[in-house]
Amino acid sequence: MNNFKLTSFLTSNVDLDEKMLNELIANFKIKHFRKGEYLLQQGEVCTNYFFIETGLARLFGINRVGKEHIIQFAPEGWFVSDRESTFFKQPSSYFIQAIEDTKAFLLDEQFILKLSESNPAFVEFNNKLLHNHIRNMTKRVYQLLSATAEERYLAFTKTYPDILLRVPQIMVASYLGITPESLSRVRKDLALKNFKK
Repeated sequence: MNNFKLTSFLTSNVDLDEKMLNELIANFKIKHFRKGEYLLQQGEVCTNYFFIETGLARLFGINRVGKEHIIQFAPEGWFVSDRESTFFKQPSSYFIQAIEDTKAFLLDEQFILKLSESNPAFVEFNNKLLHNHIRNMTKRVYQLLSATAEERYLAFTKTYPDILLRVPQIMVASYLGITPESLSRVRKDLALKNFKK
């Protein structure tokens, strides 16, 4: 099983001995999702954290009039999950969908709890992931409330430097909270500004 990215991610973020690392990796399930397939459907209780080994996924919701709102993209080396659903054991309000053919490692919440009881280093690692998630979501909410479309777009390109070539413009616009037409204008204005430099 090729799990180089997952192993590298874990060893660079948490101090685990080889035995604990092997136990952790052994408890990850591996699953392949075809483009368009769902890792999580709205209404399901999310019981896993998904580590994207290859491919690309998105976390999104659909409002009452059928409009999609993308909350997060998850390229290679990222975790994606609905932590609210996982922690509170409630049906998810969101979908997680593969945008490309995707290989993901699934880590069950019950195993995380078990590992946390026996390994303080893993507790610290999990808390770090959680607080990083909270920090990013807080920044994202503030950007949507206060930043211009151009500022949001520039922040997006920093967070996801390689995604612009991998997803349709309508998905980028959905993530930014603007229309595809507004996104086209932003990109055109930025291109003009760069051309004049």
